[in-house]
Amino acid sequence: MNVNMNNAPKVLIIDDEKRQRDVLESVLFNQGYELYFAENGPQGLQMAREYLPDVILLDIMMPDMDGFQVCEVIRADDMLKEAPVLFLTALEDKEARIRGLEVGADDFITKPFDITELRTRLRTITRLNRYRSLMKHRSDLEEANRQLLEAYDATIQGWASALELRDHETRGHSLRVVEMTLELARRLGVPQSEMEHYRRGALLHDIGKIGIPDAILHKTGPLNEAEWEITRQHPVWAYEFLSSVEFLKPALDIPYAHHEKWDGSGYPRGLRGEEIPLAARIFAIVDVWDALISDRPYRRALNEETALAFIRQQSGKHFDPEVVRAFLEMQQERKRESFRLARAGISSVANGDVAENYAQGVGTLVR
Repeated sequence: MNVNMNNAPKVLIIDDEKRQRDVLESVLFNQGYELYFAENGPQGLQMAREYLPDVILLDIMMPDMDGFQVCEVIRADDMLKEAPVLFLTALEDKEARIRGLEVGADDFITKPFDITELRTRLRTITRLNRYRSLMKHRSDLEEANRQLLEAYDATIQGWASALELRDHETRGHSLRVVEMTLELARRLGVPQSEMEHYRRGALLHDIGKIGIPDAILHKTGPLNEAEWEITRQHPVWAYEFLSSVEFLKPALDIPYAHHEKWDGSGYPRGLRGEEIPLAARIFAIVDVWDALISDRPYRRALNEETALAFIRQQSGKHFDPEVVRAFLEMQQERKRESFRLARAGISSVANGDVAENYAQGVGTLVR
């Protein structure tokens, strides 16, 4: 006989005596439990696997398969081993209780039992087991979520690596700018909770370049107007590509807006000042810095002093002045601590020529 109540704690009673089962049913009826009854050990094990009870009330003295044997099977079964087992016993001797604990019993209720004691113990152990099950379920969900995010991040890394394989002159650029972007963001007080979005956005900042033909992407000379028109579309293509991925939506600011400029002369939307998301304003400086001090198909790397002069000159034009201040402080600290970037090159381009060529957007420095 079973007494079913939706969403109630499940209690399986295994006892060979019908009178005892009837007494337990009368005591526990209307107490908020879903009751299941088995009249012997094998039947109880079968029902336990079918219903996965929250608590098992198990008689010890049963023919063929006693309660000790049943409990041993329960503790060896991966589906059942966590279920609390309360022995129902008329045995008062110490040896029986020790044997019960050895096979995995959680508690003992002595026959004839006190009704209040039985209800109280059962209520306590079901509540604790429900809480334990809830915590395990939450832990399992958190672990599954962690594994899912790791898989997502591995995919992101794969996208970034695939793009750099195509544009081999910028190989390593995405990983380099991630570290510096996060350091600069911390200096500017960006909450830790947003750092993962910054990291993903920085990794994927140029993903839209998959839409740029190789002839343009690898061109060693200046781009003509038609080629620039195509190149300026890559932030839009990045947005269109990534916006359908729900968990990447908070990371879109960098891929979509990192070519916007503080004075409104950037692309693709011509945003101005604080209309540009902070993540994009931070990344813009890091992206340009890394590009300036790295060799590209269309020019040699600049030395660090020339690159820093350009960053200063573009404060309030290309870059947010506050972000420039934090960036320069960061670079000064790095220099004082002898943590210089390893890719400093030599260039004969003068500071004024750098600023003029860059401002004209003729493609001689950064694309």
